[in-house]
Amino acid sequence: MKAIKFDKNHSKDFVTDLRKEVEEYFKKNNLSRYGNINMAVKTIVMLGLFFGPHAIIVSGIAGTSWLFWSMWLIMGVGLAGIGMSVMHDGNHGSYSKNKLINKLMGLTLNVVGGSAKNWKIQHNKLHHTFTNVHEMDPDVSPLPMLRFSPKAKLFYFHKYQHIYAWFFYGLLSFSWATVKEFIQLSKFKKEGHIKKDEYGWLMAEMVFWKFFYYGYMLVLPMITLEITFSYWFLCFFSMHFVAGIILSTIFQTAHVMPECDYPEPNEEGTIENNWAIHQLQTTTNYKSNKLLSWYIGGLDYQVEHHLFPTICHIHYAAISKIVQRNAKKHNLPYYCQKNYLDAVWEHGKMLYQLGRAA
Repeated sequence: MKAIKFDKNHSKDFVTDLRKEVEEYFKKNNLSRYGNINMAVKTIVMLGLFFGPHAIIVSGIAGTSWLFWSMWLIMGVGLAGIGMSVMHDGNHGSYSKNKLINKLMGLTLNVVGGSAKNWKIQHNKLHHTFTNVHEMDPDVSPLPMLRFSPKAKLFYFHKYQHIYAWFFYGLLSFSWATVKEFIQLSKFKKEGHIKKDEYGWLMAEMVFWKFFYYGYMLVLPMITLEITFSYWFLCFFSMHFVAGIILSTIFQTAHVMPECDYPEPNEEGTIENNWAIHQLQTTTNYKSNKLLSWYIGGLDYQVEHHLFPTICHIHYAAISKIVQRNAKKHNLPYYCQKNYLDAVWEHGKMLYQLGRAA
């Protein structure tokens, strides 16, 4: 793994001013940086969106008709909601001041088919540190079929990626629940992100959670209902495809955008910028209504999330005013799209551009 660092002394006044004002905001308003009762309510709703339809499915109330399939689609919405609004804050340590509660909320990812430990390495350690840095940020270095960075190798088929990328987006959570994380764990071992003596325990833990997941997702419905495996798989795949589309479009519209930069380290392995300004240059928000913002865990405020990942997302709307003001004060960019659909459209145009030679 390459050793890359940021220049902490570059424009450090912005960081000093921003952090000071954010701290004053919490102190002045007597607020905790963590979640509150609203997070507890949201958690119940999101878990209910997933496990409520599942209970209806295994009870047999929905039968095996279109209503049965629609329950799986609703579970897909709930699955994405858990990922964005519950486990995301838990695994960032921003859900609660209590570390045990954070861990439990983070483990909701394991309950719905993923791996919290893998996710922390990919998302917290790599993506949040090296945002949009080619071969360092796994979010812009995905499958060879997708070219998310102008630094990545260009293949002839990339000129069609603005058409076929959406199908691969739908596979995001499906890949988590099947093979991706086993491959990823081996990759993290090879790259030194986990110790060799930890690998066996982590693999055993992952196998345990996969057995638990498929126990209630596959075995239980097959026992209680008279359905074929092929029909179950259609429903299961549909659920993950819905979740994958939601998750991918929310996250990819934050960084793979026309205005976002793709900084590279110099020969000494230093990115000639401080980390906070790097986040401003590589991340964009989009305006949204309160319901959408509530559902997606405040991830319409990606700039604020990247600057303050350990602050609960319920505070991002208020903090955004502080970030905008300080960015303007220091002549720094603050990117924001008109709305979610406009952001998706601009992302599609970026895919088109990245699919062609410069």
